Amino acid sequence: MFFALSLHILAAIVWVGGMFFAYVCLRPAAVTLLEPSLRLRLWIAVFRRFFLFVWLAVVLLPVTGMYMADRLYSDIASAPAAIVLMAGIGTLMILLYWHAFFAPYRRLRRCVALGDFKEGGRQLARIRRIIGVNTLLGALVVLMAVAGQIMN
Repeated sequence: MFFALSLHILAAIVWVGGMFFAYVCLRPAAVTLLEPSLRLRLWIAVFRRFFLFVWLAVVLLPVTGMYMADRLYSDIASAPAAIVLMAGIGTLMILLYWHAFFAPYRRLRRCVALGDFKEGGRQLARIRRIIGVNTLLGALVVLMAVAGQIMN
């Protein structure tokens, strides 16, 4: 159980923390310092690395979450409502990530390869909105988990 919880927490830290860093720290600096073609190339390089870790997180989080729910409550359906809600929000976050990865990120890479930086900027803006939503959802899940521990 400790190993599953540790993996679960580390995966959440990497994913949510990475999104926060990208959205709040890296993006404003890149907008200020880099012209569009360099900025888009930077984002492709950043996403290439970050998305590898997110793929790991979207596997580890549901697997470890379901394992812990099964061990603690016999299954997710028997878990407290807060746990079920966290699982639902986590599923939504995964779906949003898959959309960002398979749609605008794919188009962003293609646009930059073709030198279409204007359309690439539009695709990056789509990814930014998805990351913004996922960052808020991730923060909500973390707060629910911590509040749940304090309240019990």
